[in-house]
Amino acid sequence: MSHLYPPLAPHRSGHMAVGHGHEVYWEECGNPMGRPVLFLHGGPGGACTPTSRRLFDPRRYRIILMDQRGCGRSTPHAQTAHNFLADLVADVEQLRMTLKVDAWLLCGGSWGCTLALAYAKQFTDRVSGMVLRGVFAAQDHELDWLYKEGGASRIFKAQWQAYVAAIEAQAVNAVNAQGASEMHQSGQNSRWLRAYNEVLQNGNPAQVLAMARAWCTWEDALSSVHPSEPVLASQMSPDDDLKCLAMARISAHMFSHDPGLGSRGHIVPQTANDFLKDMPGIIVQGQFDMVTPAETAWQLKQVWPKAQLRMVHTAGHSSQDPALQSALVTALDEMLSSE
Repeated sequence: MSHLYPPLAPHRSGHMAVGHGHEVYWEECGNPMGRPVLFLHGGPGGACTPTSRRLFDPRRYRIILMDQRGCGRSTPHAQTAHNFLADLVADVEQLRMTLKVDAWLLCGGSWGCTLALAYAKQFTDRVSGMVLRGVFAAQDHELDWLYKEGGASRIFKAQWQAYVAAIEAQAVNAVNAQGASEMHQSGQNSRWLRAYNEVLQNGNPAQVLAMARAWCTWEDALSSVHPSEPVLASQMSPDDDLKCLAMARISAHMFSHDPGLGSRGHIVPQTANDFLKDMPGIIVQGQFDMVTPAETAWQLKQVWPKAQLRMVHTAGHSSQDPALQSALVTALDEMLSSE
């Protein structure tokens, strides 16, 4: 049984020029007079989907979605130049002004949480509340969990070995004198990400595609408690490859170079007496989330007094997990009464 609202189509959409050749796709559906809500997709490098629209009651929400720079229907595709967190925050604010929204509810998942928190920190008065799923803030320890030996690799051994084997086959030139073996050693996370980014930015098309597929296959393996059969690289469609390319290139670029990410304090405030102190919100977190473990959601709750933390005990990271999807729809319905 689906917990989503029925399928719906946007009643208006467009591309917004944001500078340096980037044009960001946006769309609007639901009730034009309803409560404004902005959906922020994951990644970095993901995109909005028709399912994203169905999380919201179309009778009561003015539903706004945007594909972030280089993502989905935004152009140029998979572009990393002038594509950092600060740029995305500026795009969100430009979209708010373009659509003449006074203040909006933010709904973000995974990397969408990072963007929502960064925007709320800078434009607090323009945020009426937040619903966040699978909280991620791109802190050093979160990146270590995903991309360094000793994190998720301890649980998903076979998938990690396949991931590393695919990367070593392409990245050996990028790591140069350091040697591919250093990818496994403690303290090499930032060097590893830079090496990965080097191949994705400057490798030949075959190298880039192999690296992108390996990146997405590894993350997909961690995402759901209801895993599907893995899709072999030879079975990936051109559309799958485009999605992988955007996800891998933009993620590796941001995680290795973005000055707005890293140590605690950039995204998650240190104390409760900060921009979150008066903001209503609901955090929906899968108990068995292996991409963004519950530690960060708990950390955020400690400095967000008016937020509720709802652990979903039969869910992982994926918004397609039915129990997580149900909890997210319920949370968004409840936020309508907090206007």
